[in-house]
Amino acid sequence: MNALAATSRNFRKAARLLGLDSKIEKSLLIPFREIKVECTIPKDDGSLVSYVGFRVQHDNARGPMKGGIRYHPEVDPDEVNALAQLMTWKTAVADIPYGGAKGGIGCNPGELSTSELERLTRVFTQKIHDLIGIHTDVPAPDMGTNAQTMAWILDEYSKFHGHSPAVVTGKPIDLGGSLGREAATGRGVVFASEALLAEHGKSVNGLTFVIQGFGNVGSWAAKLIHERGGKIIAISDISGAINNPNGIDIPELLKHKACGGSLLNFAGGNAMDPNELLVHECDVLIPCALGGVLNKENAASVKAKFIVEAANHPTDPEADEILSKKGVIILPDIYANAGGVTVSYFEWVQNIQGFMWDEDKVNSELKKYMTRAFHNIKNMCKTHDCNLRMGAFTLGVNRVARATVLRGWEA
Repeated sequence: MNALAATSRNFRKAARLLGLDSKIEKSLLIPFREIKVECTIPKDDGSLVSYVGFRVQHDNARGPMKGGIRYHPEVDPDEVNALAQLMTWKTAVADIPYGGAKGGIGCNPGELSTSELERLTRVFTQKIHDLIGIHTDVPAPDMGTNAQTMAWILDEYSKFHGHSPAVVTGKPIDLGGSLGREAATGRGVVFASEALLAEHGKSVNGLTFVIQGFGNVGSWAAKLIHERGGKIIAISDISGAINNPNGIDIPELLKHKACGGSLLNFAGGNAMDPNELLVHECDVLIPCALGGVLNKENAASVKAKFIVEAANHPTDPEADEILSKKGVIILPDIYANAGGVTVSYFEWVQNIQGFMWDEDKVNSELKKYMTRAFHNIKNMCKTHDCNLRMGAFTLGVNRVARATVLRGWEA
């Protein structure tokens, strides 16, 4: 089941639990605006090339729309739609005053030079500058884009609207980016895990962890879990997987990776089959990479007691049911990886006020938001007698529905 079908299915289940009116249910699913633009640029060799850019603005009942811009060959309207909708519920779960959006350009950024990427980003911004804005729609980096991409968007947008640092988040620190933003998603995953474990009378210290994916999110989560006394016994990335029953030395592994080493030639672990990683014996499994990695083929063999979804949509609905029957507790992606958008919100607030925070303040505010959201989800679970995924969806959908009704949506 693709991301759009799974998101819509979860939304409909939540709407039924909440007893939403069918008209409001329908209106919440329909995006506010879908934008499709043609971006033609000269390449470095002088030839002209065209790319199609998208921006789906899903909902603005609770505030300006928020979501990443991805540069990827497979950017298609369906996927962008699903991710925009997911952002609407995610920002509502975290209780930050945003709606959801998502965008992208169908291109392969690896095949474009830096100057070609800059031209493409500036043309895309020229085409959508009057449809995004500080109080309208605030983009951020995503797959294939980064802080530099945001710097170009900021500069191009500011030519039309004056200096506007709050128009994008995930910017370089020198242009008003927030301290703590780079680690935010991984740090949020750890705060979410701590809240979940505390509920079961446990703490990170002394438990065993398996982490799938060692990019930005996985490496920060691993570093912070290690610092808190958690034992990470297996890790995988694109190159392969390693394990060590006595715990992998994360600071050494990070140094090894920084010097250009790969996971597989790290001396502190033994190579293992990456497919075995997800069913490895452990207390907590954290998928930080791709969607759909837990499916009906492998779900029955999962031995973890807790799964923390740091990736988007790592558990497909069939696996969800199998794991729930086994008594595995799943902390859903819509909450577990909301640390990134929460610190993006802090960046936006700092830009609007023109007053920057130190890193300790960013991290302590993030902990407050993640912990509070967990308790709000637990309250919804009690009210509707449901699991954590439906607790999170009912929390998010209910907040958006209430805001929509209060604003007078039928007028």
